[in-house]
Amino acid sequence: MGTMHATPLIDRIDVPASTGRAVRVAAGQHVRIVDVEGSQVGDVFVVVPGADGSLEHHSASHTRGVTNRLFPAVGESFVTDRRRPVLTLVEDTSPGDHDMLIAACDPERYAALGAQVHRSCSQNLREALADVGIGFAGPAPQPINVFMRIPVDAKGDLSWLSARTAPGDAITFRAELDCVVVVSACPQDLIDVNGAGPTPLAIEIRAGEQS
Repeated sequence: MGTMHATPLIDRIDVPASTGRAVRVAAGQHVRIVDVEGSQVGDVFVVVPGADGSLEHHSASHTRGVTNRLFPAVGESFVTDRRRPVLTLVEDTSPGDHDMLIAACDPERYAALGAQVHRSCSQNLREALADVGIGFAGPAPQPINVFMRIPVDAKGDLSWLSARTAPGDAITFRAELDCVVVVSACPQDLIDVNGAGPTPLAIEIRAGEQS
């Protein structure tokens, strides 16, 4: 998909396999999520802390209602549960497979698959937010599952396929609000979505476009 001139790098945060990291992003900055080794799904969450202690968050269902698509195209925005644009998709150098239908993995999911102890994206979300001083006790919002390949056929059936990304493939968003972005390098290794197994991701914070 289209490539734009890279904006200046402000910071790069490594996300080790099966873990999550949270970054504070200012409105106008770019968040670039890089698949370091290839074939790795990333669960992306966005929260907007309010001065009154409230916690607005991105919403897949509200976004689908705005875009009339299963996943926004380049130039379209993701919105929050208050219907405010929070991220805009500005660049995608991956094969373009992304998902907003599949819930974040959680301990119950792994228990159903036979693993009583297993890291999860829901756990990674809470731990990453706690690391930046934000408590999150409610259910994990539906994530923005970057690089996740879940095709929908004509009958509405879903398939779970391995990510097609190559090392260095990336997706870039522009923040429309001051927010906190959490990226979980999904630990799923019981269903073939992460190729041979979980690997790292990276988060790059970049300056916005220069006028």
